[in-house]
Amino acid sequence: MELACLDLEGVLIPEIWIAFAEKTGIEELKATTRDIPDYDVLMKQRLRLLDQHGYGLPQIQEVIGELDPLPGARDFLDWLRERFQVVILSDTFYEFAMPLMKKLGFPALLCHKLEVAENGQITNYLLRQRDPKRQSVRAFQLLNYRVIAAGDSYNDTTMLGQAEAGILFHAPQNVIEEFPQFPAVHTFDDLKQEFLKASAVHSA
Repeated sequence: MELACLDLEGVLIPEIWIAFAEKTGIEELKATTRDIPDYDVLMKQRLRLLDQHGYGLPQIQEVIGELDPLPGARDFLDWLRERFQVVILSDTFYEFAMPLMKKLGFPALLCHKLEVAENGQITNYLLRQRDPKRQSVRAFQLLNYRVIAAGDSYNDTTMLGQAEAGILFHAPQNVIEEFPQFPAVHTFDDLKQEFLKASAVHSA
């Protein structure tokens, strides 16, 4: 049995924090795990900036409501689900992702949760576990699944390394250069071909 594991932001949907940064003009909120590999450092910076500027979950959800999946993402996901069991492994939060999950046809999603005060202030974030993407792949492998994974950032590379096959998709040049062991593609058509090449069942 084969399982496809995908990152979410930058792979299927736009980067939510970048979209919010562009809407509010807060340049520092454009930082992602492509720039700051330590997720704890990144999230503390984000929450500090939100507090400084007086923004909370309602304002972020308003921006998310205006976003659509990346062009071709829904068709790709439908194609993938015809051939593999598919799970989205993301470092986003359910409170952010659900409007976009609807537009993707509600695929299975494993991610994190936020603590939110009554006034909408985001007070904390609750990680499901440390290194959750790699740990999820390990768990699927213990269930005798063969895993093919795709992602775009530093925080995806342990997942790609744990999987039987890992693919970089839409990754920036610095990540591609640091992890040459993973094939790197930039279109959904090329990503389909990489999944077929990596598959023991659906080989091209």
